[in-house]
Amino acid sequence: MANLGVNIAIIVEDKILLTKREDFEVWCLPGGEVDPNESIAQAAVREAWEETGLEVRLNRLVGIYSKPQWMGSGTHNVLFVAEPLGGDLRLCPGETIEVSYFPLDEIPTDILPWHQQMIRDARAGIGGSVAQRQEIEWPLSPNVSRQEIYAQRDRSGLSRQQFFFQTLAPSLVTETVEVPGQKVRE
Repeated sequence: MANLGVNIAIIVEDKILLTKREDFEVWCLPGGEVDPNESIAQAAVREAWEETGLEVRLNRLVGIYSKPQWMGSGTHNVLFVAEPLGGDLRLCPGETIEVSYFPLDEIPTDILPWHQQMIRDARAGIGGSVAQRQEIEWPLSPNVSRQEIYAQRDRSGLSRQQFFFQTLAPSLVTETVEVPGQKVRE
């Protein structure tokens, strides 16, 4: 069964909040899987709180980003733009090792490659108009568990980040489906 997740672009005064993942030490948008009996919007608000310590208001649905070949059964992520309402920035032990705002034109290069397009779409004001299929082949066995990937990472002799980019970060080919009457990426 395909995974369903959310990502949140928390934008304040032309800066975006990113988290650095503990498992591969790469930057990414806050986010995670939708829990059972939870709406996608509820998942986005919860994940923002868990990973950043911020209470947020969702302002806009940007789009859906699908990777049908990822991890064997595929994954689909829904991206929202949000603004903070309260809370204090903090880390999420076991998940994040850094949390920081970056100017939208100075996104770190050591970021999940597929999050770059999501950030560009959020910045461009796209809303509810992108359904994107990301043709990314899962480079490992479809049955490999996260624990096995982490064990392979730890045995590799590479830094976590090097392992991620050499083993898991493929080149990205996308296909955008436009929804009539909505603003779309040019």
